[in-house]
Amino acid sequence: MPAGSILVADDDAAIRTVLNQALSRAGYEVRSTGNAATLWRWISQGDGDLIITDVVLPDESAFDLLPRIKKARPDLPVLIMSAQNTFMTAIRASERGAYEYLPKPFDLKELIAIVGRALSEPKEKPRQAVKAEDFESIPLVGRSPAMQDIYRVLARLMQTDLTVMISGESGTGKELVARALHDYGKRRAGPFVAINMAAIPRDLIESDLFGHEKGAFTGANTRSAGRFEQAEGGSLFLDEIGDMPMEAQTRLLRVLQQGEYTTVGGRTPIKADVRIIAATNKELRQLIQQGLFREDLFFRLNVVPLRLPPLRERTEDIPDLIRHFFAVVEREGLPGKQIDQAALDRLRRHRWPGNVRELENLARRLAALYPQETITAAVVDAELPQPAFIAPGDAQRGEENLSGAVERYLARYFSGFDDGLPPPGLYHRILREVEAPLLSAALAATRGNQIRAADLLGVNRNTLRKKIRDLEIQVYRTGGG
Repeated sequence: MPAGSILVADDDAAIRTVLNQALSRAGYEVRSTGNAATLWRWISQGDGDLIITDVVLPDESAFDLLPRIKKARPDLPVLIMSAQNTFMTAIRASERGAYEYLPKPFDLKELIAIVGRALSEPKEKPRQAVKAEDFESIPLVGRSPAMQDIYRVLARLMQTDLTVMISGESGTGKELVARALHDYGKRRAGPFVAINMAAIPRDLIESDLFGHEKGAFTGANTRSAGRFEQAEGGSLFLDEIGDMPMEAQTRLLRVLQQGEYTTVGGRTPIKADVRIIAATNKELRQLIQQGLFREDLFFRLNVVPLRLPPLRERTEDIPDLIRHFFAVVEREGLPGKQIDQAALDRLRRHRWPGNVRELENLARRLAALYPQETITAAVVDAELPQPAFIAPGDAQRGEENLSGAVERYLARYFSGFDDGLPPPGLYHRILREVEAPLLSAALAATRGNQIRAADLLGVNRNTLRKKIRDLEIQVYRTGGG
């Protein structure tokens, strides 16, 4: 007895053959076609328990066919495949009611698992279709596997109010992702309000978030609406949530638990109708261990965790990104630019401590400062300071030396105790004694480059600078950072 009947549509005969064989081995009955007309005839006849179709078919786009499928057979799951692996492809697939979007090339095991899940899950109520053309495009660019995973998660989240925690290094595009969740979600008609916790004096954060009444404190001469009130009916983006003071964390937790808040100096509860999207470049679990972040608040915010990879982990996206930024600055009035292959290779070898933001700034400089139409490797070399770039062998040796230095230090420290273990209660003492040598070793490994050292240690650049100052660590600069 077959596990289910699957209809496959793709104009590539090789892909039809591969899918036919893989799905048949998994126990499914498979019929395949190379055009939309045959697929629609089968669907109209009531055939098939699941559809797998490419977006581009010779006689009709699957995106045009999807609304008819959902109207005729709303419970029929449709899996969309596409080689046009962009954010907008994922959005179109989701908003037109596709069960799942799979970028080509796809993993057969993953596809079989998705098919099994789609056929076994209860049928969902069909979502209302939304035209992606109705929205202004946002610069989420990349075809790497890491970005494809992000697109698919975002597409699933668009029509929900789930709280999302976006993590990633500075410059990876956390606010762009938050804007995408809002602009393409069901709250898009409401306001998008952003607040950066690190940019507001700590004693003003509660007032900024929740508003205050006249006379609530010295200088409060009038009532002021907070960000929650400004974001009513829309989305509130809490950037750098790890910098929120404990007092404000307690009030935010109460909002998330009870769905209401009071202004500073106020007594009347106000209902909060906002979607919360938080972001951080810090390890919140470490802050919890240090007593700097509430664990219960973390779990309330971390309903859907979304990690944005640093640019060095998706260097295959650099060609698309640099061309995208050249197009953006050309629309802004700067000269149009091309880039040759040698220059792209040089960009891929750079460490990108500033991530996508650093690449965008580079594109603007190249467009503004260089008259030639085609950017070469020599031009890129002139704009990327050498201290910020370490050849792979140098970087590996530096990190190995750093690791060895820390291991030798700890071995000497622990050897002074019976059984090689110190008595309990020495966590902070060990931390103080290890921290300074660790930072010194990182700076030595990177030849004094603080950007690279922060990247190597996995800490914020400002945090590293503060530690250098507080611990009075001598830095021998070689340029950059």
